[in-house]
Amino acid sequence: MKRRTLAISSAIALAAGLAGTRIAAQSSQAQKEAAVATHIEAARKAAGKEHTGIFEGICTQFAQPAPNRPTAPAKRLPSGGPPDRATWHAEPVKVFDNLYFVGEKDYGAWAVTTSEGIIIIDAIFDYSVEDEIVNGLKKLGLNPATIKYVIVSHAHRDHVGGAGYLQEHFGARVVMAAEDWGLLERTDLSFMKARRDIVATDGQKLTLGDTTITMYVTPGHTLGTLSLLVPVKDNGKSHLAASWGGTAFNWLAGSPLYITPDRPNKFWFDTYINSAARFREIVAKAGADVLIANHTYLDDAKRKLPAMAKRRPSDPHPYVIGNDAVVRYVTVAAECAKAGLARVK
Repeated sequence: MKRRTLAISSAIALAAGLAGTRIAAQSSQAQKEAAVATHIEAARKAAGKEHTGIFEGICTQFAQPAPNRPTAPAKRLPSGGPPDRATWHAEPVKVFDNLYFVGEKDYGAWAVTTSEGIIIIDAIFDYSVEDEIVNGLKKLGLNPATIKYVIVSHAHRDHVGGAGYLQEHFGARVVMAAEDWGLLERTDLSFMKARRDIVATDGQKLTLGDTTITMYVTPGHTLGTLSLLVPVKDNGKSHLAASWGGTAFNWLAGSPLYITPDRPNKFWFDTYINSAARFREIVAKAGADVLIANHTYLDDAKRKLPAMAKRRPSDPHPYVIGNDAVVRYVTVAAECAKAGLARVK
């Protein structure tokens, strides 16, 4: 009888323990979902109506837990020849007195004109650099032979692919952070890679003639991602453009095939969050009131660029969105990364 009582007691204790474990697990999962929802909602609020592109692009993927969460298809880069020109070609556009869009339909590249030459920000693909940047400058009445510098936000082919061409044909100096020079040199892809040149450091100022661009090392998308502050003018009125150099969480499933992170998700999310928080403070203090991006869905370029062609002198500038909106853009990036971190913990 005593043994039977002990067995029953043990069974009850075991059942209670298992139930407690299940309750604890359910409680932990509920806390995780609450944290994810909190950060997604913070990102949604920061996005407002201006930044739906970045919100939908990097945040909504965390709205559902895996395995129910949809996974974006892997980004496959061209092989066996360039894609059809009709799928990527975009006409160049003058956006400010000294800033021109010379990118593709989906990938941004910018030309900053100065009193002593041109600075290119991001060089898109090797197959499109001549068509978009070189010929685009000519269409705008600018001389590509005056390109002096190419600042590359990060060493993924969609931004660095054309840098080698500009370096080779025009003697342009290519600028990247040390970590991304290393990434480029390790990348096993067949295209004309830029030779290691200027190594950007955090807070470094690049001055050409009457224009100074400030570069910040903001690791996250890659370990050497560069974010920028670029002075621009609209009919002589000064503004300050901010460029957040790397946005997507490319270390997750569905990321570009040529990225093989050697660190855990938590490291990348933590690094990204810290960089976003820091750059948010930088743009707030600097008073940046213009946002430009290296992917056209991020800064709403597909709407804003056509609007530039129709803009009348009295119309507001589509790219001048105010300091609060620029700060909120970087806030979206930070909060989406926090949602991702909460999800993978």
